[in-house]
Amino acid sequence: MENKKRNDWKTIRTLLPYLWEFRQRVIVALICLVLAKVAIVGVPLMLKAIVDALDPSQVDVVMLPLWLVLGYGLLRIVSVLFGELRDAVFAKVTQRSIRRVALQVFRHLHALSLSFHLDRQTGGVSRDIERGSRGISFLLSFLVFNILPTLVEITLIALILFSNYNLWFALVPFATAVIYVAFTLIVTEWRMKYRRKMNEMDSKANTRAIDSLINFETVKYFGNEEFETHRYDENLQVWERAAVKNQTSLASLNVGQGAIIAVGITILMLLASQGVADGELTLGDLVLVNAYLLQMFIPMNFLGFVYREIKHSLVDMERMFGILEEHRAIEDKPDAQALVVTHGEVRFNHVAFNYNENRSILDDIDFTIQPGQKVAVVGGSGGGKSTLVRLLFRFYDVTGGTISIDGQDIRDVSQLSLRESIGIVPQDTVLFNDTIYYNIAYAKPDAAKEEIERAAEMAHLKGFIESLPEGYETIVGERGLKVSGGEKQRIAIARAILKNPRILIFDEATSALDSESEKAILSAFSEIATNHTTLVIAHRLSTIIDADQILVMNKGSIVERGTHRELLAAGNVYAGMWALQQEQQRSKMPTD
Repeated sequence: MENKKRNDWKTIRTLLPYLWEFRQRVIVALICLVLAKVAIVGVPLMLKAIVDALDPSQVDVVMLPLWLVLGYGLLRIVSVLFGELRDAVFAKVTQRSIRRVALQVFRHLHALSLSFHLDRQTGGVSRDIERGSRGISFLLSFLVFNILPTLVEITLIALILFSNYNLWFALVPFATAVIYVAFTLIVTEWRMKYRRKMNEMDSKANTRAIDSLINFETVKYFGNEEFETHRYDENLQVWERAAVKNQTSLASLNVGQGAIIAVGITILMLLASQGVADGELTLGDLVLVNAYLLQMFIPMNFLGFVYREIKHSLVDMERMFGILEEHRAIEDKPDAQALVVTHGEVRFNHVAFNYNENRSILDDIDFTIQPGQKVAVVGGSGGGKSTLVRLLFRFYDVTGGTISIDGQDIRDVSQLSLRESIGIVPQDTVLFNDTIYYNIAYAKPDAAKEEIERAAEMAHLKGFIESLPEGYETIVGERGLKVSGGEKQRIAIARAILKNPRILIFDEATSALDSESEKAILSAFSEIATNHTTLVIAHRLSTIIDADQILVMNKGSIVERGTHRELLAAGNVYAGMWALQQEQQRSKMPTD
């Protein structure tokens, strides 16, 4: 339990800087809160004076207490006025806090390493953020609008009862409050395990739902709609059981809270009634005590609900703030400078890399791409080709050796400046669910329309876009599913052209294109690669015969290097790959 309490306080402390930013508003809201409660606590005192003024046994002549009645109405108006003013003043604090925390989590998610995102479950993370944001709103609203006002009100009422009546009138409410709070704390803490289980299963169910819907076509291909429904329901069943236990335990808590308050009210009413019967108290005193009891215990009963909901909010926020505690595997050095690309030389100096000690991915990779040169990397699947790209972008750090650009170790420069200097056309292009224009412009959001149209023309997209009814404003769909694989790759190529970096990477960038489109794109590649340092990860060897150097990789090592002619003449691995692809190409050609 202590650990959970520390987590709760840690969560609350995380929000304090956002409140401190609007400390003046918080102070004004607290002043309005106190004034509203002073007014509402004064209402029963005014009501007692009115009753006593109308009681024939207390006055000689019964007259309408006009000023008392007007004062009673004024106090009620003042309490409402300051209550609403408090809400209005504090609204910006709450909404800005939600916005800031959501932005911080979103920014942190993008700052985390690739390894986190490869392991993450997008649906669960999005649901955690959604619940956490709602939790912040509830926590701040009820903490300031309900808990503090109720505590202020209870304190004022206890002081008035203690100063005007005997000790029992203060002890009974105090004892009732203590028992009520202790009971609520104990039972609510016990119930939180069901809430946590509900959140866990809700996130898992949402993850499976999102994953299934994203892969809608695959589900249809294999007729696995019922299988996906069953997987989704597995989590919903556990969620249902936890939800039922959560609700039944809530009923037990409500019954206990109601019983404690009922006993406290009954004892106080017996004391007040006996005082009136003995002539020690007036009817006004009885009305006063009854009004204070209602004012005190009804909010306290609501306080139990608020405490439960705040605990729920804290649990909801746990998972969201847990994301902020995720470690960034790749950090900029404190003194990291911006990368300065003068010539564009890329150097892999005896690079080694592994994800864990038991699995080596790259071993002693050593090569240099001279400024303006085109170097190609070929080899079988799993040979480590794409890992070179991830290391150059510094999604991971090398475990041995160095990677440098123009003599600058990429670990010594900022990641932002590094990635601004490199353009890529990936093998698997995933587009945003937006327009073709947006997806091309993503490389340079402030680009002029003419620049975007020129990039599309160079990527041989112009004819395709003009054939569409909505042209550049055509929505490409979730992950670009409304366009073909070849069109997606051409959009990625247009993005790289628009970015116009000094260093270019083509990661099997023509794998989804037909032969005719490939020739056109290769021509565009040659044009945009002029005076650019270019690294090409290739499957089709016909696309890299003009490379200045070709590296052949196998099981994480470079086993051959040279030009296309030199490697063919050597008659080893590359020559075998070339012969095999030529044979496959001939077998696809139509016969007479």
